[in-house]
Amino acid sequence: MTSELIVEHDTEYQYSTQVAFAQHLAHLTPQSAPGQSVEDFRLDIDPAPSNLHTSTDYFGNLRTYFALIVAHEALRVRTHSRVRLAARFETLEPARSPAWEAVRDSLRYVAGARYSEASEFSLGSNFVPRDRALHDYGLRSFAPGRPLLEGALDLMHRIHADFRYDATSTDVATPVLDAFAARAGVCQDFTHVMIGCLRSLGLAARYVSGYLFTQARFAGQDADRESPAVVGAEASHAWVSVYCPHFGWIELDPTNDAQPGSGHVRLAIGRDYGDVAPLRGVVQGGGEHELRVAVRISAAAA
Repeated sequence: MTSELIVEHDTEYQYSTQVAFAQHLAHLTPQSAPGQSVEDFRLDIDPAPSNLHTSTDYFGNLRTYFALIVAHEALRVRTHSRVRLAARFETLEPARSPAWEAVRDSLRYVAGARYSEASEFSLGSNFVPRDRALHDYGLRSFAPGRPLLEGALDLMHRIHADFRYDATSTDVATPVLDAFAARAGVCQDFTHVMIGCLRSLGLAARYVSGYLFTQARFAGQDADRESPAVVGAEASHAWVSVYCPHFGWIELDPTNDAQPGSGHVRLAIGRDYGDVAPLRGVVQGGGEHELRVAVRISAAAA
């Protein structure tokens, strides 16, 4: 199944006093990758930046740096994307994946052994440390010899069942262990918790930022059935990508207990939210600020 979506992302900052100078970094450009083709992308910034540069970061994401040297009391960043998507995990056979312990062992550093780039994503990061509590919770899904993808799917199911989606319980700076203890959070927290469990077991997992269409269909869902209500739709969204030899990077959405289908639009990948924040920056002046974000997703006209 394929789909073509229009995504409009509008970010606006209102400052209580003038900003004299600002530098910003944005991860707002969708990826062209297997199953996803970017047909059109536009970025509008008001006030117009004095300097703007797009490059590829360490993880292969497109990032945009821009600077403002004109005094301003507001900043508006708008993107318009047209993306063609195809389902990528419809034929996945989790039972045929290798035993999770074999994958864990292959990711460990051994002097003189072949290096796996995926091993970088088995280590702790600023937002997602490896932790004993996360290890013990995750281990319940990984019996000895269990195929890795079967265990990862079970872990996704358990997180979805055990955790409550609550937009008031956390913010972008909430430590993953706080969200884990509270058993509540938003998509960022669900994703960080699952990544933390996998990494604490020695497995490789990465953070995927993007968008989710309200009428999204997930891998394996009957095309004749009505789409279920989804969480994180028509807003910035996040989910997990777990590494499995011979299968590659397999994406899982613990917030919705589903494998992404043709409604998940990928923006960027990284170790955690800190690597792929949609927009960040430093400003001189500005005082207090008010942030407004709106995301609109629609099916493209045929």
